[in-house]
Amino acid sequence: MNAAIQFVKESYYELKKSSWLTRKEAIDSTRATLILVALLSLFIAGIDFVLSILMGSIMGH
Repeated sequence: MNAAIQFVKESYYELKKSSWLTRKEAIDSTRATLILVALLSLFIAGIDFVLSILMGSIMGH
């Protein structure tokens, strides 16, 4: 039981030393992540489309 209490105390102490993002930083990071995911999705969809056309022409469809 003492080990669990000590773990919680140490965890709390370590969290107090952490620096957290501001609201603006969190929003900006989220926005950048969403844009990157959207661009990467479009890129992968484009490659999939081109490859499906190529495979269709190779297979004779």
